Amino acid sequence: MGRADSTGRHGAWGAVAVVLLVGVHLVRGGAEELRAAGPPQPLAAAAPGGTRADAALLAPAPAAPGPLPASPPVRVRVPAVRVDAPVTAVGLDAEGWIEAPPPEDDRSAGWFTGAVTPGERGTAVVVGHVDAPGGPAVFYELGAVGRGSRVEVLRRDGRTAVFTVYGAEVVPKEGFPARRVYADSGRPELRLITCGGTYTEENGYEGNVVVSARLTDVR
Repeated sequence: MGRADSTGRHGAWGAVAVVLLVGVHLVRGGAEELRAAGPPQPLAAAAPGGTRADAALLAPAPAAPGPLPASPPVRVRVPAVRVDAPVTAVGLDAEGWIEAPPPEDDRSAGWFTGAVTPGERGTAVVVGHVDAPGGPAVFYELGAVGRGSRVEVLRRDGRTAVFTVYGAEVVPKEGFPARRVYADSGRPELRLITCGGTYTEENGYEGNVVVSARLTDVR
């Protein structure tokens, strides 16, 4: 689980490992007073679903730009929740598991190198910590992101891939719906992920906040 497949990419189990490792690091290093209040959580109505409105949001926009060539991300911005953070690459550790950003690097986001780069055809994945011993971390406010919010990813090639959020939800870590969350829709998409849901001393955060967005502009 979490090891490279024969293509050099990573499948659904690799994505699950990203989620689990982020959770483990946050549980070990988080701030108790923040957990008592809890970070913002997405409203149930904001989750991608099967309603007619959701179907419209998921449909390809007529004027949406085509996929971009590969180029690693260097910065991610979510203006609605004041995220403006550098992006580091996260890959595999010595045992073949996907790494999370280092616990001490709580103000950076991590791009999973086993998936596509943001703007390419497919689903790019960016993870980040929700809290840290010193207070809120890079994605503490991620659960407050709403539909229609903008996510800007600055790439090494100088282009900015602009995504529009169409869903935000909390999903359980136990039985994480990897196939649905990381599915290739045939167009450029982005997932932002951090820990969320109920927190207990015994089990840590029980879920993950997942923000889903699709490419709508290139600058």
